[in-house]
Amino acid sequence: MRLEAHAYTMGVEEEFHLVDRATRQLAPIAGEVVTRAQERIGSGVHAELRTSQIEIATPVCQTLTEVRQQLHMYRRALSDVAGELGGAIVASGTHPFSAWQEQGFVGDQRYKELLRDFRHLAREQVICGCHVHIGLADPDVRISVLNRARVWLSPLLALAANSPYWQGEDTGYASYRTVSWSRWPISGPPQWFADHAEYQALVAALIRSGAIQDATRIYWDIRLPERLPTIEFRVMDVCPTVDEAVMCAGLIRALVLTCHDEVVNGVPFSPVRQEVLRATHWRAARDGLDAELLDPANGDLVPAGVVIERLLDHVRPALEALGDWEEISGLVAQSFRNGNGASRQRGVCAQGGQLTDVVDLLVAESSATGYFAAANAHSGGDDASQLHG
Repeated sequence: MRLEAHAYTMGVEEEFHLVDRATRQLAPIAGEVVTRAQERIGSGVHAELRTSQIEIATPVCQTLTEVRQQLHMYRRALSDVAGELGGAIVASGTHPFSAWQEQGFVGDQRYKELLRDFRHLAREQVICGCHVHIGLADPDVRISVLNRARVWLSPLLALAANSPYWQGEDTGYASYRTVSWSRWPISGPPQWFADHAEYQALVAALIRSGAIQDATRIYWDIRLPERLPTIEFRVMDVCPTVDEAVMCAGLIRALVLTCHDEVVNGVPFSPVRQEVLRATHWRAARDGLDAELLDPANGDLVPAGVVIERLLDHVRPALEALGDWEEISGLVAQSFRNGNGASRQRGVCAQGGQLTDVVDLLVAESSATGYFAAANAHSGGDDASQLHG
């Protein structure tokens, strides 16, 4: 597997809730947090739709070490700034109990247009995700990679599911954020495309139809950004810890590299219908790591742990070529031992805690380097059976 020094760069975007440390409710302090944070760490901090949300975007990174360093730096700085204002950051797809009706909107023109066009969908939108960009210059190659990578979205979602609660209720879903987001007109897994021209033609048709205003409103779980030479994965809830965000970024980069090599080498590939992908995507959102998911090899339903093992096997040559196998396989194994964000949130209540205690857990995990002990960061690297044993 041949690697170019400039190829397969990464960028990660994370969205966070802002909470009041005393009440644990969402706090409308985004404007001041963004201003202070930008003064200290630069322009990678942005406002989001709500006055209780912020977003960070890392610079272009070459290695997972850089990704980790950047995410830790941003989270630490935001935690410090929010703390000065009596708040904290929370990395969760949804806030466990704050009411969406009580949250204000930023004054940005783009967000005013979202409210105008999407109305109640936008008014009810108080969710946070994680987006991973991988650098790929050739648009036709990006389409071919998208076609192959889309069948692996559901295991990524199962690993990153982190939004079981909404408006003070257990939704029964591991990722209620996914369910909320799925109501938007251009969301979920994309269809299969013959080439980049067909992709562009569909985007143009959607704009003409009035479904979207421009190409930036394409909200598929994997898409080709209009202004960046990247392929962007948007399927994940924001990860509670830096470790889990690094895990997702590493898996995604290895998946893109693997799919790229398959395209270059002419490896045969059978497209999967969008309806089938939406069905397994829904199962991943509902049941997380306990789900039965579509096995891309044969189309059968199998336990999520098996599909994630097969994803690891599928991308192992790329992970080894990148020098990331030990770290990523170890982090995946740790995720199965400790649970994803959704199961850890529910674990607090299962042990008699309240939803305010869930927020406290999220605050602790969001601001720290992660719950995975450094001594165990590479454990399980050569034994995939540990993933669901």
